[in-house]
Amino acid sequence: MKRKLTYILIGIVICSTIGFLSSVVTQSSVNGWYMTLNKPSFNPPNWVFAPVWSVLYIMMGISAGWVWAKGFHHKWVKTGLYHFGFQLLLNGLWSIMFFGLKQPLLALLIIIALLIVLALTIKWFKVVSKFAAYLLTPYFLWVCFATALNFKIWELN
Repeated sequence: MKRKLTYILIGIVICSTIGFLSSVVTQSSVNGWYMTLNKPSFNPPNWVFAPVWSVLYIMMGISAGWVWAKGFHHKWVKTGLYHFGFQLLLNGLWSIMFFGLKQPLLALLIIIALLIVLALTIKWFKVVSKFAAYLLTPYFLWVCFATALNFKIWELN
């Protein structure tokens, strides 16, 4: 149990660090460039994003730590965690592309890739732990919403 908690804590720290770094890039544009964009009617208020992402990053960290605690020597654990790491990199890259470089079209391509890799991550996590896979479901749904939002922002601008 102590080992599992350690892996979960490490997972939360890694995911939260990516979240923090993404927020640094985001904050540089959210009150400037982003405010000037035409947005769809379903665009939530800016204050919604930070708490939602904070919860999602914690759930992601718990999920990854739960899988990792099953033993990295297992083929499916390793496969799932490699996919998890790749989707986490795509997650951070999306923020850099959308907010940092102000490239909604390239960000849209990245978030579509993120959705695909995230779906594969959930598939592999489910082999190891259904609980860990279910923890990623809200994240998957939020990324689906973010993809639609990204598409509409690109289309309107």
